[in-house]
Amino acid sequence: MKNKNPLSLLPLLVFLALFLGSGIYFNSKGVDFAFYQLPSPVAALAGIIVAFIIFKGSINEKMDVFVRGVGDSNIIIMCMIYLLAGAFSVVAKAMGDVDSTVNFGLSIIPPSFILPGLFIISAFVATAMGTSMGTIAAVAPIAVDMALKANLPLAVAVGAVVGGAMFGDNLSMISDTTIAATRTQGCEMKDKFIMNFKIALPAAIITLIVMAMQGISGQVPSDLQYNFLKIVPYIAVLVLSLLGMNVFLVLILGTVLAGAIGLADGSFTLIGFTQKVYEGFGAMQEIFILSLLIGGLAAMIAEEGGIDYLLDVIKTKIKSRKGAEFGIGALVSVADICTANNTVAIVITGPMAKKLADEHGVDPRRSASMLDIFSCVFQGIIPYGAQLLLAGSIAKLSPVQIMPYLYYPYLLGIMAILAIVFGIPKAQEKSIKAKKVVLEPEK
Repeated sequence: MKNKNPLSLLPLLVFLALFLGSGIYFNSKGVDFAFYQLPSPVAALAGIIVAFIIFKGSINEKMDVFVRGVGDSNIIIMCMIYLLAGAFSVVAKAMGDVDSTVNFGLSIIPPSFILPGLFIISAFVATAMGTSMGTIAAVAPIAVDMALKANLPLAVAVGAVVGGAMFGDNLSMISDTTIAATRTQGCEMKDKFIMNFKIALPAAIITLIVMAMQGISGQVPSDLQYNFLKIVPYIAVLVLSLLGMNVFLVLILGTVLAGAIGLADGSFTLIGFTQKVYEGFGAMQEIFILSLLIGGLAAMIAEEGGIDYLLDVIKTKIKSRKGAEFGIGALVSVADICTANNTVAIVITGPMAKKLADEHGVDPRRSASMLDIFSCVFQGIIPYGAQLLLAGSIAKLSPVQIMPYLYYPYLLGIMAILAIVFGIPKAQEKSIKAKKVVLEPEK
């Protein structure tokens, strides 16, 4: 058995300190998106350098462990899904999916249902696109315009958009958080979706009721243009994923379908289509590189006994399956508060969450859901996170002004806690192939 070595956690602490410290510094200087000024892969690289300096063994031995972590099959699969998800998202947006989806949704909203309608539209767009940031960028300007024209409370309208965006991002089959959570816990995306949906749906329904009871109404623009055919790729990806089709095939078919529609209506040429695919690859560059680097760093830390030490500390406070689920939620929550990035938080804590789940009998679908849900809750409410910063900049509001109206993230957190306390929803017994813990070297 390897020694439990607290010193081996130093490289991870260096990464977090640089990432968090730079954000605090730039925020004090009034820089926009302060916590995103230092690219996360560069901060990870600093941690890797520290690991190579302080860990035992020759350079070649340490490099072997690092490369083994980078080349872990789950890491590579995760990165490939990132690339395909990026390609689909960019191609679909280029051919007008987003505009058509938003305009179609707005065209069927009754004036008395504007706030719930904005939440629902944002939720669908985020589920289809797999990105809360892209959804906020697409829907928030419309919400701001509607709020100003209809004399609606601006912060409430923007809060509805952010809430819907976080709902969809949390559930989307092509969201990087879903990809990271399912790959690190060893479960299928559709199984995690079902488990996640049962916890998130009550929060969404209560959110809609609260918004409807506010009695806020306004006027929806009447000259909205949309093409329902352009919405089909989003629907196809969602349906095929739920039917259990392999995620690689789903994303390839979705990209081809979106490309075919775009070619048919002249949104781009064949060469333009290929350029958009590559642009999508590039859009995932940061999380792609970070996942590889964190995979290698985590393997080195695990080899030195750092993960075992941390788990040993955590396990002294955990005596049951419910305790393990709370522990998983706490781990990823703290990581998200530190990094202001829910995907990074999941990638960092995924291996520890997997070990906790295995040792205390937590179903992989539940551990994946808890990782995604709790990271989503905090990512949706921290005022220095990209989502609130973007929404605030579009609405010309301070993120703090929007925070009181983020009904959905708060309710989602409450529902997640209740789900753990009462053990709901029950995870039906199902044959799930055990997968090795991601980011940890093979023995």
